[in-house]
Amino acid sequence: MRELFVARHGESELNVENVLNGDPAVRVGLTVRGEEQARALGAAVGPIELAAHTSFERTRRTAQLAWPDAKLLEVTQLDEIRFGRWEGTRWDHGYEAWVGSSRPEEECPGGGESRVVAAQRYVRGFRMLLERREERIAVVAHGAPVRYLLLAASGAPPSRILERVPLAVGYRIGRAELELAIEALEGWISNPAF
Repeated sequence: MRELFVARHGESELNVENVLNGDPAVRVGLTVRGEEQARALGAAVGPIELAAHTSFERTRRTAQLAWPDAKLLEVTQLDEIRFGRWEGTRWDHGYEAWVGSSRPEEECPGGGESRVVAAQRYVRGFRMLLERREERIAVVAHGAPVRYLLLAASGAPPSRILERVPLAVGYRIGRAELELAIEALEGWISNPAF
């Protein structure tokens, strides 16, 4: 890999309602606006060889619409964090408060996932993409893996409450930047403070 373009998916039906979805079995499609955003993402980034996506329908559909001629690859390691008891609720109906008061290694109540475990998955997913033979790769994922990668690549410290990632905006990360970002993420995991 020489260039990685990371993006959050286009607007989904649940984004409109600000509802959390960390379960890929819950099929959530794109809105008409989300489909338009996906096409615009592809036009902005340009041709790529590989379009990676998570196991969530909204990321797969965004990748398909953005790069209809590219080979698709599912990367489950970049799936959305599992929200546990807050699955299907609004961000401000408990999950935000829990994130603000919990430790990064603390498992989310109700079968959810800790931020450390999610970050470990993200590292595996980004490392796998780094090792791919294709030169120009795009990955459509979710807010947390995209924001963690962008923070790590910029040298910024991790944050508990993440700034929202705009929908269907591509960010270019070069090979050397991705290597450094992965190292930074591994540092966050070994000394969790996010």
